[in-house]
Order: sequence, then structure tokens, then C-alpha cells
Amino acid sequence: MALTNSQYESIMRGYERRRDANRSLLASRKKEIYNRIPGYEELTDSVSSLSVDAARRVLSGEDDALSRLHDALADISQKQKEMLSAAGFPEDYLEPVYVCPDCQDTGYVQDDGGRKEKCHCFRQQEVSILYDQSNIREVIARENFSTLSYDHYQGEDLLHFKAAVSTSLNFVQNFKEDYHNLFFYGTVGTGKSFLSGCVANELIKRGHSVIYFSALNLFECLAYYNFDSKEKATLHSFLEDIYGCDLLVIDDLGTETTNAFINSQLFACLNERQIRRNATVISTNLNLEELQARYSDRIFSRLTSHFTFCKLTGADIRISRL
Repeated sequence: MALTNSQYESIMRGYERRRDANRSLLASRKKEIYNRIPGYEELTDSVSSLSVDAARRVLSGEDDALSRLHDALADISQKQKEMLSAAGFPEDYLEPVYVCPDCQDTGYVQDDGGRKEKCHCFRQQEVSILYDQSNIREVIARENFSTLSYDHYQGEDLLHFKAAVSTSLNFVQNFKEDYHNLFFYGTVGTGKSFLSGCVANELIKRGHSVIYFSALNLFECLAYYNFDSKEKATLHSFLEDIYGCDLLVIDDLGTETTNAFINSQLFACLNERQIRRNATVISTNLNLEELQARYSDRIFSRLTSHFTFCKLTGADIRISRL
């Protein structure tokens, strides 16, 4: 689905506000440094006079003028870094500030062919706007590795949870280099959705596009776009987003009413994302026997062949917290 003009303009205004705020921050930092470090501002001002002098020398035919300028500027830069460090500031304290260094807060980057394309940070904002029904912001606000606790597990349940956490961290760490998928299954309230949210949160922070749906909402959307004749035009772009995002999280698989349509849509999703090598995380309260009985053999085969299974067991944590 495409953004409306107002949605696009809202995102671009957000980038403009970022740039204004960061320019203001950099100006404030420069004023602070000029006041606290004697001689720093004079070194900065000398860059202009050196550049003008080098230009004059180039026009006069001096072949080494540019190399001498380069050496002089490098010497000034090194002196300023040493002055910042000596005063207790990071060496890059006066470097340009960006929320997203990749696009420098413009929303766009250049591909290998020199064409402009949306940056990953723009893409994630787009995803968040288009799929607000997935409640991704609420999910990642409460479910992240920093709030992870082992306090509600013991014995074999604790071993299962620790193994699932380790697998999840490895999944995030090697996300770019090692294509694989995760499948969390087990009893109710044992941390499956929590770990799915942790993975989603971490990958969003690393700049990947993530779409998070409950199985019920995902298949409701697919049914709506497939069967409402007025929405046929948006079906292709919706599927492209579902198939093409870096990570798709399907939470609570099995809560939907399963039928031939659901089976076909789920298989198409799994198959297409596998072809594109885009990762998927699924959680379910179903055990493996229930999973095989509920879905087609080709779906079960696709899951067992291409997903890392993580079993979680124990009492419902949500009840134990009451």
C-alpha cells in the first residue's frame, strides 16, 4: 500500500525537524568548545585562509599546492582532536550529528547505480504508518532484551528459556549474514511473544524493516484485500510489503480460523519469503502434533525444514506476576 501525500509530507517534515535540531545542537557544541578551549576557534578560522592561499598558489602554477594544503588541514584536524580529548570531549564532538548516518537524515540514499531510493529509516516509518494495526510500537515498548528476566523459570523450563534467548540473540547478531527463521512454540504465557517482540525491537533499532502481526489480524487483512472488490488495487502492494520486509513476525499462529484460504495464504507467504531469503519469526501455543494436524503437509514441511524451533515450557508467567 502506498503512502498518501499527507503521510509522505509528514515523514519528510520529520526529517527536516531532525536536521534543524541537529544543526542547533552542533552550533551549541561549537559555541561551548570555542568558549572552553583557547585557540580552538582560531585553528578553525585558519582553514579558510589556508584554502584561499592554496587556490592562489594553484593558479600561480605551484604543482604541490593542493598536497601541501591537504597536509596542513590534516595537521589542524589532528591538533583539534588532541585539544578536544585533553579537555575531556570525544574527538568527534564537533562532527555533524545525524539520527541516521546512512541517509544523513534526508530519508534517501543512493543505490549502486547512483539512483535515489528510500533509506531503511524511511522504510520503517512507512511500514509503521501503513501497518499501525500491528501495534508494533506498543510491542517493542514493553518487549525488549533489556527487560528480560529469568526469575519466573526454574528447572527444565529455565533451560528451555535460556536456550531460546541464546538462539534469539544469535538470530539478531547474524541477521545480515545468515538467513534463517525462528519458530517459538509451547504452553501459554511462557515468553514466546515476548521473545518475538525482543527480536523485532532489536532489528528495528539496527535499521531493518519489520512488520509485526498477530495471525488473526494478518489473515483478516489478507481476506479483506482478496475478497473486497474495491480493495483489489491495494492487494499487490500489501503482499509486496508482507513478502518484502526484512522481518515478518506472525504472533499467535493458530488463533485464526483455519481453512483452505488460510492454508494457501500462509504457504504463499512462507514460500515467497523463503525465495527472497527474508526472515520470518512465528510464535504459537500449538504443539507440533496440533500444528501438523491443523495445517497442510507442505506448510508443516516448510516450517520444519526452514525454521529453528524453540520450545518454551512452564506455568503462565502472566498469572505468576499477579
